[in-house]
Amino acid sequence: MEPTKTETHALVEFIDVLLRDGAVVQADIVVTVADVPLIGISLRAAIAGMATMTEYGLFENWDRSRRQRAQPPSSESKTLED
Repeated sequence: MEPTKTETHALVEFIDVLLRDGAVVQADIVVTVADVPLIGISLRAAIAGMATMTEYGLFENWDRSRRQRAQPPSSESKTLED
């Protein structure tokens, strides 16, 4: 019996693992001209779903403020007309 998994499922599984578990990408880049280093760039990016990011303590304030903005105003709060 041969496996029937197609390549399209691999991409979906990769994205699922990336969002669920996350990944950290780190790169150091040096821009040179005529063997003379001119610019040094150090990059670091954390890539994950928002649930994973907040679980690790990243973007908690941002997530909280976005959720508060998305909630409709409560009936207890006063409007300018009152």
